[in-house]
Order: sequence, then structure tokens, then C-alpha cells
Amino acid sequence: MKKKLLIVAISSILLNACTSTGGLNNAAIGGLGGAAVGAGAGTLFGGNDLKNAGLGALAGAAVGAGIGAYMDSQEKEMQQSLQGTGVQVQRTAENTLNLTMPDSITFATGSSSLTPQAQAALNTVKTILNQYPDSTIMVTGHTDDVGSDSNNQILSQQRATSVANYLAQQGVNPARLSKQGLGESSPKVPNTNAMNRAQNRRVELAIVANNNAGAQQGAAPQQQQQQQQGYPQQQGYPQQQGYPQQQGYPQQQGYPQQQGYPQQQGYPQQQGYPQY
Repeated sequence: MKKKLLIVAISSILLNACTSTGGLNNAAIGGLGGAAVGAGAGTLFGGNDLKNAGLGALAGAAVGAGIGAYMDSQEKEMQQSLQGTGVQVQRTAENTLNLTMPDSITFATGSSSLTPQAQAALNTVKTILNQYPDSTIMVTGHTDDVGSDSNNQILSQQRATSVANYLAQQGVNPARLSKQGLGESSPKVPNTNAMNRAQNRRVELAIVANNNAGAQQGAAPQQQQQQQQGYPQQQGYPQQQGYPQQQGYPQQQGYPQQQGYPQQQGYPQQQGYPQY
């Protein structure tokens, strides 16, 4: 019975991921991967039995499906917003979103200064990144094989730095950004002709979801950010601090109506008993 319940629960999570986005996409694939990892974690920390494996798979499936759906939504916005800019948007099976900015729209030959066209594209990227804060961004610069290895390495690093710095200046949290230059060491295609070399001169942004991405997928991304930052409605609790209505208890201190009891002290009507 427990086996059936776990299978039904995991299947339900994956079915919701499929129906909400229209097929066995990255959300469902993420759920399957999360289930596998979760099952292993369940047995690792809770004993090698079906119960712990199933509970781990259930938790992993939920997390994986949530991350997949989170990245699905971000990918869709990137695809729509960057149409016509020359920036390529691709998704990997590992829930990484890759943006490729070709040299033709990004920098002049031998330069690391961003063109106005590149800045316009990065402004769009910045807006979407800030709407989906649960991710990190690795910026990587690449060159072709023309020139010395050392010069290409320096140029690729400078170009990656230019992109990362621009995003930070436009409001992307610098803690989310990292950068590196790979020079001519990682070409997309062989450097055999001018067309191929143009493809290899590029800057790539790899957007990787955090483990908590999609945890509040039911809310709009901008609402998630507002709910997570500062919690102004809960900070301070001014209506409870100090409790002025209870401090001192002035209505009870001293009890003047009871102190001294003048009506009972001395009992003059009974002292001496003159009637006897």
C-alpha cells in the first residue's frame, strides 16, 4: 500500500509539471532527476529501505519539478524578449540557461567596450534576471585563434568582465555574478574559416538555478522577490513592543483603599468597655 501511495504521489507531481507547461519538458525531466537523487539521499540518511527511498524520491521530485518549471518560465521570457537582438537562448538538460552574445553585436574588433546594441540586449537580460533572483550567472569570454594565446586570454577576460560589470551596474546582485576568460581554448566550431571564427568570438552567460528556485512558483516572480526581501510587514512589531498598557499596573500598585484600614484600627467603641 505504501509503495502505491508513493508512486501515485510522485506521478502526480510529474503530471502537474507536464500539464502546466504542455508536455514532458524540463520541469518533468527535473522532477525525474530530483526523484532519483532524492531516493539515494533517502536511503543514505535514513537507512536502506523502501520507505526512506520513497520519501526521498518524493521530496526530490517536488524540488526538481519546481526548479524545472522555474527555469521554463525564465527561458520563455528570455526567448520572447531577446528576439531580433542576435542573442541566442539555449537550455541544457541540467536546467542551465545559456545566452550567447556573438562578437558581431557585442564588441568592436580587439575591444572590450560594449557596443550600444550589446547594452540594449543586456538591459533586457538584466530585467529578467532580477525577476528570477534564485540563480547564479557565470559570464565567460571566448575568442578565435587569431593572435597569440596570451593576448586572446587577456581579451576574453576583459570582455567577460565588461559584461558582468555592466549587469551589476544595472542592478543585478554582484553576488550572483562570476566571470572568466577562456581565450581560444573552447571553440564552438573548428577555427577553419572566417565564418567559424566569427562564431567562436563570443560571450556566454550560463544561468544556473539555485536549489530553492521554484519553491514559491505559485507566486509571480516579482511578488516572490518582494516577499523575501525585508518582510517590512513583520519587522519590529511596533504594536507589541513595550506593552505600555501592562507596564507598571498603576491601577493596582499601592492599593490605597486597603492600606492602613483606618475604620478598623484602634476599635475605639470596644476599648475600656465603659458599659460594663
